[in-house]
Amino acid sequence: MEYPYAVTVGADGARVVFLRSSELWLLDLPTGAERRIVSGPVDSYATDRDARVAAVVCGGELFRADLVDGTVTAVPSVGPVFDARPDPLGSAIGYLTDPGGAASLHVIGPDTDRLLAGEPGNAWREHGGTISWGMPGTWAGEFGRTRGWWWSPDGSQILAVRSARTVSLHLLDLDDGWVDVHWDRETYPYLAQVRWIGGGPLITVLRRMQQHGLVLSIDPRTGETQVHAELADARWVEPIPGTPRHLPDGRVLVGGELAHDGFDARCLFADGSLLTPPGLYVRRVAGTLPRPGGPPGAPDLIVEGSLGEPAVREVFRVRTSLGGGGPEVTRLALLTGADRVTVGGDVLVAGHRVWQGDRMISLRSPAPDPSGFPEPVLERVTDRRLPAAVLYPTGHVGGTRLPVLVTLGDGPGHQQVLADPSAWRERQRFADSGFAVVSVDSRGTPGVAPSFEKAVHRRLADVVLADQADALHALHGKHPDLDLTRVAVRGCGLGGWLAALAVLRRPEDFHRAVAHRPVVDWSELPGPVAERYLGDRNDSSDVYAHHSLHEAGTSPDVLLIGVELDGFASRSAVTFEEELTFLTGW
Repeated sequence: MEYPYAVTVGADGARVVFLRSSELWLLDLPTGAERRIVSGPVDSYATDRDARVAAVVCGGELFRADLVDGTVTAVPSVGPVFDARPDPLGSAIGYLTDPGGAASLHVIGPDTDRLLAGEPGNAWREHGGTISWGMPGTWAGEFGRTRGWWWSPDGSQILAVRSARTVSLHLLDLDDGWVDVHWDRETYPYLAQVRWIGGGPLITVLRRMQQHGLVLSIDPRTGETQVHAELADARWVEPIPGTPRHLPDGRVLVGGELAHDGFDARCLFADGSLLTPPGLYVRRVAGTLPRPGGPPGAPDLIVEGSLGEPAVREVFRVRTSLGGGGPEVTRLALLTGADRVTVGGDVLVAGHRVWQGDRMISLRSPAPDPSGFPEPVLERVTDRRLPAAVLYPTGHVGGTRLPVLVTLGDGPGHQQVLADPSAWRERQRFADSGFAVVSVDSRGTPGVAPSFEKAVHRRLADVVLADQADALHALHGKHPDLDLTRVAVRGCGLGGWLAALAVLRRPEDFHRAVAHRPVVDWSELPGPVAERYLGDRNDSSDVYAHHSLHEAGTSPDVLLIGVELDGFASRSAVTFEEELTFLTGW
């Protein structure tokens, strides 16, 4: 049995819909009973506002599932279906065709299946590329945006992305009228966030260097935009997932940073008023829940974040109504693994746990692993209070010196030091092979504070490697069994790039490295990623060269997996035993 995932909660609080083992399931909240709706394999699904109807895609075919009576009906479509979504009222279904080419947007109503937007066969004359409708568009994934079209709350319009040489937005009426969304796309080419739940659509657009952005509201009649907030930072701005959004009282919720009067915080603001305390690092806004005993128009926000300890992810309830005493935050639950919070009506779902008021139901999920959980020792080290952890072999006896394996994971932007046993299972395997496994969240890692995360701007390699080395020596003072004469390091992607650089740049601290699919040249990375960290590639060639493996020298003590580079040992793939043999080849 797989863990429940892709959870949806109906706005009426009567149903929770989710996938388990690629099958579509439903939890009926009044009875507490689970039932399977589609046996699968389900590629994707989406529901209407109250989760009474679901559009289900299986093997490119479209089905309409009535989630109240459980009936499932095949729906004829024009070609294989992708990203199908019913309108909020459940009467029509929109879907895409040809997602890998000239994607088109179709709408199936009670009687017809019609093309709402699409330009098959058309090309950018100057580039020879196709034009797609409803796809997220270039670089969208780098900002966490995975969708390219949205229903209006009343189901009468669709807001859709058109991707050609650039990305644009358009409001499409179901009666065949349409208007363009207007903003300065030359100055703000990145469409980072789009949300249309209540009121008009809200979007966040960014300049190419990501040092300035605008939160805009769209007039759904004319496509004209109005600035609700500006985002600015000398390094880069980091919009908070789940924002911007309209609150029921008409205010616009925006994620931002507090960086004055001694504060260094990632916060939420409603029309400029601070809603979260500076100590709460906000990671994501999941939605709103009614406030117990409060007025209907002033619900509480449900937020994922960390309060004081970056290794711990929690769910918080945040008051949105303004009052005396400052921001008000209540802890609700801990999050582990891939747990993600979903809300709807008066229901909150976190992982397999479902709360409705004082009632809690557990969705069926796998039993805990009887072999136990890894138990890393969590620390904060150096004068920068870097989050760090040491994981010993099972049954380790103090006084036995151990070689060290520093894990870099996927590199900058990804936390490794988590108070979550499931995050350490792979690392426990290396520990039980004879290593003391060390993980350090250096500067450049989220979860601590904005300045901590952005201190790496244009000097990523030097800052991160210095932090890793400093943390190792600080940990040795607390963990004398760490043998710093035998230090190996491993990572993947940007983490693999850092692992290779660690041995090349600081061989006195790091002695062996395995780099899985490492980034070799930053100029080959997607623009938003490379320029966020290193700046404009057109006028920072020296910075890019300093961060290139081509310019870093060679070493027989670095093994590259998945890439080949002169002067390095390389393999297309390795087994665990082969990797272990290389890492211990002192």
